[in-house]
Amino acid sequence: MTRDAPVVVVRGGGGDADGVADAVSAAGGVVRRDMRGGTERGARDRIGSAERADRVERTDADALFAVGEDALLSLAAEDVSTPILPVDCTVGHRSVPPERVGDAVRRLRSGEGRVVSHPALSVAVAGEPAGTALADVTLMTDAPARISEYAISTPEERVGSFRADGVVVATPLGSTGYARAAGGPTLAPDTGVVAVPIAPYTTLPDSWVFRLPVVLSVERDEASVSLIVDAEERRSVPPHAPVELAVNGHLPFLRFGSDS
Repeated sequence: MTRDAPVVVVRGGGGDADGVADAVSAAGGVVRRDMRGGTERGARDRIGSAERADRVERTDADALFAVGEDALLSLAAEDVSTPILPVDCTVGHRSVPPERVGDAVRRLRSGEGRVVSHPALSVAVAGEPAGTALADVTLMTDAPARISEYAISTPEERVGSFRADGVVVATPLGSTGYARAAGGPTLAPDTGVVAVPIAPYTTLPDSWVFRLPVVLSVERDEASVSLIVDAEERRSVPPHAPVELAVNGHLPFLRFGSDS
């Protein structure tokens, strides 16, 4: 990954991405702009596998800096081979603040970078595709202060059920976001996914770490329940319809030094 002038693709719109591009150039990198981002990610995701076949080719670039969460999460349904570095994101292990972009380019230039793999999740409701997630998948009761009963299963067993406002399942990348705020652990890469009840109706809530696939379901609803994929609401989920989560490929992420 060492070169005199690293080639960096900067994804994201607006002034923040412009500032990151300027910082890459100032640190001696070669910038390529990719204006695609969060505004189109839901539409692209719904197109399905045909769109994924149109591979995002960046094989001659050293890194892809995704500026902001929309730009990062928009990569979920794409086939990306260039190592990704989240910039200015609350989601993502070791997201780099904008003021550290120049240091990241210099470390890339000196050959410090290494690559770890994070999964993308396919989501289906009763067998019908419902999206692809890079960070997390959530079932949430729509009405405030109304709880429902949810269940979690693996291919081997029914793990358990609980009453709560909702449940979130997060990848290692997404475990630093909503799942952590709900009381879940931060996962290292390649450790599976974490399932965390949201505002559970108990004083001693459980959370679980699984290998995929995992199935969620609404066992009893006191209000309608919505499926949210990477912060985008996709559809309602009726009682007892299986919400199936499985690995849908892996994306490479850039790390420096001993970062996990």
